[in-house]
Amino acid sequence: MVKKLFIFFFSLCSLYPIAHGQDMLQKLQSEYQGSKLQDPERFYRSGRYAQALFFNQQEDMAFHILKQEVQRASTLSESKYAAYLNTVLAINKMIAEEPAVAKQYITKARNLANRTSDLEIKGYVAYGHGWLLARQQQEGEAVKSLLEALGHLDKAPKSKTLGGRKSAVYKELTAIYANWNEFALQEKYSKLSLDLAREQQDPMAIFDGYMLLGYLYEQQYLTQTTELSYRNSAETYYLKALDTYLQNEGEMPIPSNLSFVANNLAHLYFKHFPRTYREKAISFAELARQKGEETKQYNLVASSYGIMAEMELQDGNAAKAKEYLLASLIAMNKSTVQDQQILMSIYESLAKASEEEGDYKEAIQYYKRYVETFSAFYDQEKLNLSKRLEAQYEKDKQEQQMATLTLESEKKEQQIRLMEALGLQQRQELENMTLIRANQSKELELSKLHTERQAQEIQLNKLEAKNKEQQIDLFQKELNLKDKLNTYYIALLLAFLLLLGLVLYAYRQRSKHLRQQIDLKNLELAQERQDVKIATLTALLDGQEQERARIARDLHDGLGGLLSGTKLHLSQLNEQLLQQNKMKMEKGITQLDMAVDELRRVAHNLTPDLLQKFGLFEALQEYARRMSNETLEIDVQFLYFKTPLPAESELLLYRIIQELVNNAIKHANPTQVIIQLVEEDNAYLVTVEDDGTGFDYLRQQGNSAGLLNIQSRVEFLKGVLHVQSDPGKGSSFEITFPKSTTI
Repeated sequence: MVKKLFIFFFSLCSLYPIAHGQDMLQKLQSEYQGSKLQDPERFYRSGRYAQALFFNQQEDMAFHILKQEVQRASTLSESKYAAYLNTVLAINKMIAEEPAVAKQYITKARNLANRTSDLEIKGYVAYGHGWLLARQQQEGEAVKSLLEALGHLDKAPKSKTLGGRKSAVYKELTAIYANWNEFALQEKYSKLSLDLAREQQDPMAIFDGYMLLGYLYEQQYLTQTTELSYRNSAETYYLKALDTYLQNEGEMPIPSNLSFVANNLAHLYFKHFPRTYREKAISFAELARQKGEETKQYNLVASSYGIMAEMELQDGNAAKAKEYLLASLIAMNKSTVQDQQILMSIYESLAKASEEEGDYKEAIQYYKRYVETFSAFYDQEKLNLSKRLEAQYEKDKQEQQMATLTLESEKKEQQIRLMEALGLQQRQELENMTLIRANQSKELELSKLHTERQAQEIQLNKLEAKNKEQQIDLFQKELNLKDKLNTYYIALLLAFLLLLGLVLYAYRQRSKHLRQQIDLKNLELAQERQDVKIATLTALLDGQEQERARIARDLHDGLGGLLSGTKLHLSQLNEQLLQQNKMKMEKGITQLDMAVDELRRVAHNLTPDLLQKFGLFEALQEYARRMSNETLEIDVQFLYFKTPLPAESELLLYRIIQELVNNAIKHANPTQVIIQLVEEDNAYLVTVEDDGTGFDYLRQQGNSAGLLNIQSRVEFLKGVLHVQSDPGKGSSFEITFPKSTTI
């Protein structure tokens, strides 16, 4: 398996792209230049402005402003401003690869921070010190300084900058604990950073938090590949980071982060998911490459090419893999700050691709470049590992020869002793001299051969390097031509898609406008029909009530008076009749009284005076008493009834209840009828129940004039009628209408 290529955790040195970076730079410049010299906020603005200048390749201007403001801050009695600016200088000097100068500035900043009571500045200076220590491979001391920073920041009062500084400390601790494989602590500070970002509603900080957690779970999965939950969590957080970026793209200060998260997703799907996810891996790698080129983040472009090369190598396409790897190398050459780990990965993969093609000579050359880059990055003492291996080989060979010579010398010594015993001392000395001369001659020949071999290798390396440079230049020209053609094609395609989108948008807007006009006309027509219906029903009900009143007056004034006069005459005549006829006359007078009572009842039903004088409750109570008898009990209940209805609504509701009770008495033969009115928050609920014989509501619904009359009155109240009735089970009528009903 090829090692993991080009995945970045996070970079503190990313350069702002021109579009967003320049806007931010101009904003910070106007804020800084617009502040007065005596305004303390000017020192903080100068720090932010200088950092923006530094990230826009204006380092000289940034350092000039910082040093100028440090001199002004040093004249003040309050030391916190100078402490802050010295910390900014220290961080930027470390990024500029001047660690000794950075150490001087951070030492001065810590001395100044000890003289101020501002806890937030104390925390920021401690953070800057920890940041520097971490980049000097003193991670243990860095953790101490970062925890000190958190102690100060946790006690500091709230401010606009406090949350961002806490988040920076959390991220730095997360990175260190990731190097130490301290999963629990890494997870803790990653989630703290994300929670703080959500609290501040900072899209960029939320994006960073999701990326930290995604990287955390991906690394944890590498240690426990059987725990798929770690892999799935990494995918979830990377996708959340992508979604956060896309939803807040206009507010993201670093657009290259889209390429960053796309690279991580491409690598995750390729390395740790089944082959069915290959299309996703390819699409994200291509997105990373495209966005990396747009933002001129060539390290990210190199990463995307590397991932695509790995996929081709896995499929056995060594030639295509080499094409991607050479493109990756070209992208790295465009980067102002080259990542040595990426270079190592490129050379290692090129060596493997050449080996699979059978070009072992080229594979050795790429491997040597890998070894040289590895040595330069990790340890200067290990420079040129291949030559050192050759030297070790020669050394071993010489040692073997020396052992042989030693053995021969020991044999000769034995011979010398023997010759001494035999008295041949002079002969032995002569032989020893001969051996020494032979050994010296062999050593001289070996040295000459070794020197010639080194000279030949140096010449061969120069020729191969020159040949490879020519190949890379030619390939780069071909890629540039392809990129130009692709740019033209993409521009034409985008123009066509834009035109098509505009046409579709205009068509949809016109269709939507026409539909709205039609809906509006239909609504107006329905409203007009409703108004006509209401007016007609109003006139009908008014006419009914007027006719009822007229009939009631005629009955009461005309027929009622006539019956009363007839009764009076008959009573007077009754006194003059004989006893036999008197009983018949009294019976007639009794029947006449019953007729008068019935006349009054009918007149009262036509125009209920109690309703107008005392309201709905009294009218219904009186109606219930009149209609009740020995076999029928009518009960009226008003619950939570505090808001009286308008007179017209009371009359309409009285008629509905009267109709329902009369229908029950006439058709259902009930023994009990319950009338209940309940006032709710926004509506009234009226229930009329009886225990009579019931009826089939579905069959009677369209054939009963009484039910239709009741339904029309309910609609007039803007209410809803619910009927529950079955033969032999009684009936229940529920009416619900809103309080806002007006007639």
